[in-house]
Amino acid sequence: MLKRLLKGFGLLATFVVIAATLTMFFNGSSAAQQSVPENVVAGVFTRNPLQVALLQWYPANLTTTFAAGVGAERVAFDGANVWVTNTGVDNSNSGSTITKLRANDGTVLGTFAAGAAPTGAAFDGANIWVADFAGSAVTKLRASDGVVLGAFAVGSGPGWVVFDGANIWTTNYFSNNVSKIRASDGEPLGTFGLAASPAGMAFDGANIWVCTSNGSVTKLRGSDGAVLGTFAVGTAPYDAAFDGTNIWVTNFVSGSVTKLRASDGTSQGTFTVGSGPYGLAFDGAQIWVANSVSNNVTKLRARDGAVLGTFAAGSDPNGVAFDGANVWVANHNSNTVSKL
Repeated sequence: MLKRLLKGFGLLATFVVIAATLTMFFNGSSAAQQSVPENVVAGVFTRNPLQVALLQWYPANLTTTFAAGVGAERVAFDGANVWVTNTGVDNSNSGSTITKLRANDGTVLGTFAAGAAPTGAAFDGANIWVADFAGSAVTKLRASDGVVLGAFAVGSGPGWVVFDGANIWTTNYFSNNVSKIRASDGEPLGTFGLAASPAGMAFDGANIWVCTSNGSVTKLRGSDGAVLGTFAVGTAPYDAAFDGTNIWVTNFVSGSVTKLRASDGTSQGTFTVGSGPYGLAFDGAQIWVANSVSNNVTKLRARDGAVLGTFAAGSDPNGVAFDGANVWVANHNSNTVSKL
């Protein structure tokens, strides 16, 4: 939905996901690249705030495509269920909802009102946060039952949401800034201006990386929003994901993804994918990229960017998420979500 609205403003001219398995831990020297152990309580996996913020999850099963709502846009995983934002009919707020599906079999567990033209979504360990693009707010829903716990004002045109272990960040496209609010109570903690309209974000364990419409990615210090650097990527960068060492960025117009070293922003390469790359996710070894124009998903080896496969998706695949075993893709025009 955000992509369509942004087209009219010229952008086309221009759930970072880390897999957690029993044998894989982060490598490297940055603050984000620390070993995060698995916790088990009474035989049930529990997750600390850093694990939740870095989107570390555990296995599920099954592969198929399931119905979502009208205009399926982006995907978030809560450790057991997949949440799909539905932007509504004709990019309006009519029918704007979020659908909750059980990850192991795709059963729809509920469809809930989610503000006006919901786009991005993120899980904070207990709640789902949804960017209300047409409402200039972010809505907090209790993940257990979808009850709305509050709606909190941010900037104009919020499109993406990221959780950093304690706080929620939103990109505000029309305001040219990023909002930070405390996840526990929605208290505003800061608004940070950017040189150009922001789109997707990723959290690296210490910093927030923001795609901007001028062909660059800005790195903000998570503690105070200070700009730590701005790094060139391709044309119309759209979304970002963290692989434990590097930041990956989709370049919508360039038909490529760029890999930046998270420690200093140095480019590690740009790799051709399909047409109109939109969302992406990391599965612990590979990067999965939804190509919204060519209607497929590209799988890249994270180590070197080699293409390992291209897989058919629904019409206009947008958001991508990894659940510990499978990749979920929201298909906007098909009103579905696919599990690969």
